Amino acid sequence: MKKLLTIFTAVFLFNVLFVCLSFSQSSINPFNHQHPQTIIGKILTSAEQQTQYTLYYDPAYIKLKYPGGDVSLERGVCSDVIVRAFRAADIDLQKEVHEDMAANFSAYPKRWGLKTPDTNIDHRRVANLMTYFKRKGYELDITKDPKQYKAGDIVAWELDNKLLHIGVVSDVSSTFDSSYQIIHNIGYGTKLEPKLFAWKIIGHYRLKD
Repeated sequence: MKKLLTIFTAVFLFNVLFVCLSFSQSSINPFNHQHPQTIIGKILTSAEQQTQYTLYYDPAYIKLKYPGGDVSLERGVCSDVIVRAFRAADIDLQKEVHEDMAANFSAYPKRWGLKTPDTNIDHRRVANLMTYFKRKGYELDITKDPKQYKAGDIVAWELDNKLLHIGVVSDVSSTFDSSYQIIHNIGYGTKLEPKLFAWKIIGHYRLKD
């Protein structure tokens, strides 16, 4: 009986230890330092924070106020990660993209059959963001060299299903290669994932501090 109790106690303590270690591991914050208050630093900080509160992917068309309009913070799409991160750096892409489209509508993609800009959705479309970033001079070469992708860079992809996707390069190293992980929302909230080379890269952009 005494031997049985000893075995039971050992198993119980092992299970308690396992749960504690698992909880500790899941509670580790990969973003364990502060960024400088520069444009890039503010973009990174906002993108990181979004992993805590943007929990859902929701592509619904929503009527937004202008400027400064946004969907509920707990939801959004991949482009909303970028829009929110840029707003933290005092760049309102809703306003910037709208003004550039209004003045240069022919320079933007015609994928959606629109004849005039729409402040509710234009800045939430990856192709429009790519066009705007290129027109602003943010575009960089596309390469398979992970060292060329810096923290705070914006990367756009063509997914296997031909849809477009966009995310922010973090400063957290991947466990699979020498690249940095990506902060993005591809269907289940804003996440940090080692996805830089998961799909075909079609855009690479960098702001200057």
